[in-house]
Amino acid sequence: MNSVENRLVIVVRADPVICGHSVEARNLAETALERGFDEVRIVTWPIDKLQASGLPLKPLDSVLPYSPGIFVDRPAPVGDYKVLDGRHLAGVTGRLIELFTDGVPTVCLSLYLTPHTLAVSDAVRAAWGTGLPVNVTTIAEAVGSDVTNVVRTAVNEGRFGAAAHILSSYLSQDYCVAVSEYTRQLIITEAELVDQHHGTRYAAQCRERITISYPAIDADSYLHLDEGVTDDVLTTRGLERDGYILFLSRLTAAKGVDDLIAGYAISAASQDKILVIAGRGPQSEALRAIAAASPLADRIRFLDDVGDAEKPYLMAGCAAFVLPSKPRPEFVETFGIALAEKMLAGGGPVITTVTGGIGEAVGDHALIIPVEDPQAIAEAIDRAILETTAEERRDWADRAREYAMQFDRRNVFDRMFAPLRDTAEVPHP
Repeated sequence: MNSVENRLVIVVRADPVICGHSVEARNLAETALERGFDEVRIVTWPIDKLQASGLPLKPLDSVLPYSPGIFVDRPAPVGDYKVLDGRHLAGVTGRLIELFTDGVPTVCLSLYLTPHTLAVSDAVRAAWGTGLPVNVTTIAEAVGSDVTNVVRTAVNEGRFGAAAHILSSYLSQDYCVAVSEYTRQLIITEAELVDQHHGTRYAAQCRERITISYPAIDADSYLHLDEGVTDDVLTTRGLERDGYILFLSRLTAAKGVDDLIAGYAISAASQDKILVIAGRGPQSEALRAIAAASPLADRIRFLDDVGDAEKPYLMAGCAAFVLPSKPRPEFVETFGIALAEKMLAGGGPVITTVTGGIGEAVGDHALIIPVEDPQAIAEAIDRAILETTAEERRDWADRAREYAMQFDRRNVFDRMFAPLRDTAEVPHP
């Protein structure tokens, strides 16, 4: 007899993918154990499939272990080469059907509408079709890029079927959430376009049903950092506290690293502060070439092996943190998890744009610059480092941390699961 009394299933691109929502899944999984779930299953993709995908990945040896009670399922593909990529999705969907029909009351959270919510929708339908007992409650979280990259593309190309598949699957879930108000409005806008062209009624349902659930961050990892450990981490990297300007995120065109390199080169602060660019991504080689051509090439360092355990200390030790994100056809920053993490860690001021949902992530606690404006980046760096006192920077950091605490994993989890607790669908802590 199954001894598990309640289970949370999370369907996501999990570690080692470098992605804020991979980290969010980890944080929600850990919180679920604290909040009374017996078991958490993270259903994701095989390591070799991720490595072949082109997604930016962490070094495998830097991935932190999960707590006992959290299991990572990486279903093998179903079928042979003739099934193409569908065999991996079949593996995920099949594993979900098994979890939904084994008698354990289950809450299933999917992050990214496609392919994860699509898989959950298909699995729930198939589970009911088995005739076996099914006790599953579903939550679908739209993270933003699933809308800009897939739904918007389908709408722009007039591919009604693809857009309808995603929107219908999303709305078939018991609870629909989005990671920011920006993302919620983005979904509604795309749904309105589908409705206008095809006479459907998606937009009204989206307005009524979608609520906001900001990404969950493990604040404990960023608060009360040991000063000695911070110094040790920086020393190991050849860095000094307040001696560098930091970028830490994926290396993609939408992150504005090219603008940062140009802005840094014309800033006065560059005379005694180095620029550290930490991360991996498809633009890595191109950005290294841009940095090599900079007149300050010898003062720009790239780190491609920063793990989750080291990240808070690098953030806390920097003189300023710059993420000059800019909208791109393939990606718009729909929240800004790295920015909220940085505000929790303390350290120098945050410099960023208000692209997409970034304004919701930083509130009034960042220096805001226009997109694609190296001169503005240079001026903001100099203001943050050269034109503020240490006391002003500490006060700024304290207020930023207080604001960012709303994104702590426990606060986010409790808000997300409150409607389910009201109907006794999840355990009470």
